[in-house]
Amino acid sequence: MQLQGGVTSARPDTAHRDHHARDDHWQHDEREAEAWRQGRTGYPIIDAGMRQLAHEGWMQNRAHLLTASFLAKSLCLDWRIGATHSLFLLVDGDVANNQLNWQWVAGTGTRPNRLLNPLRQADRYVLDGDYVRRRVPELAYLPGPAVHRPGCSLAITRPRSSTRKLLPPGCVTGVHPD
Repeated sequence: MQLQGGVTSARPDTAHRDHHARDDHWQHDEREAEAWRQGRTGYPIIDAGMRQLAHEGWMQNRAHLLTASFLAKSLCLDWRIGATHSLFLLVDGDVANNQLNWQWVAGTGTRPNRLLNPLRQADRYVLDGDYVRRRVPELAYLPGPAVHRPGCSLAITRPRSSTRKLLPPGCVTGVHPD
């Protein structure tokens, strides 16, 4: 917290401008941004995090990292979209922490950027799938870790309301390759 407060005190513009510009060429796709905001990306762990934020006004740290990385690195959408949305919904939102954490994940902040693979992260940190099943009820019928890859659960009979509508366009198996 000290670092973020110190940076925004010395450079208040970092709340809205890149701390370290990397000449990123952000995409401008409002449809993808809105799907991300609503928790309808087709990636269950991302959708669970976004729905938790919308319903509870907070989300666990791993969910923050994953949803931010997904927006900035996978969708290539400007980190400010996520920062604005998060700050609006967080019950304990703080400009210094929020904005600079978003920049950290996007790679424009005080540390090098990283890409977090949502499927690998789900396998490592949310193996049982309970977090996803609680927040993405349309996938609750999927047992254990199968909830992280709904399109790969071919042996399981889907209920009439197929989860296919949650999957990204052009995705044959229901998940993008690792």
